[in-house]
Amino acid sequence: MLRRPPRQQYAALCYRRKKGALEVLLLTSRDTGRWVIPKGWPMNGKKAHAVAAQEAFEEAGVRGNVEKDHFGFFDYDKKLRNGVKVVCRVQVHLLEVVDLVKNFPERESRTLEWVTAEEASRRVNEPELKELFLSFDKQMAQTQKRPIQKDVNL
Repeated sequence: MLRRPPRQQYAALCYRRKKGALEVLLLTSRDTGRWVIPKGWPMNGKKAHAVAAQEAFEEAGVRGNVEKDHFGFFDYDKKLRNGVKVVCRVQVHLLEVVDLVKNFPERESRTLEWVTAEEASRRVNEPELKELFLSFDKQMAQTQKRPIQKDVNL
């Protein structure tokens, strides 16, 4: 059976340090209510990391410094509006949050929660995303503070 190539999406793994503790941001999806990270489709004229930063603002009301280079990837099955299921390959960029706003486009349709990376790995469904959270936690613990390539400061 032939399988179509995965559709590309871009995401932001949003994080902050609060009182010395590392926290990551999870939000609920609008359709199923499962825990996810902000992600979306490519946008004309925008680079991948800029799309990730824009999705983080639209879906979660966060702004910050996003890394140009991707941190990792995960795949998941997405059900489109027409009912068709497609495989999506999500390129994840780290975004260090510097600002949170109360008024953002999807505030009425999502729940946001700051949790540890370990807790995030327990809540998400996608195995590769679980691993990304654990890898992020381990990397941040080793480096204490990862330098950010400041390119998009939204």
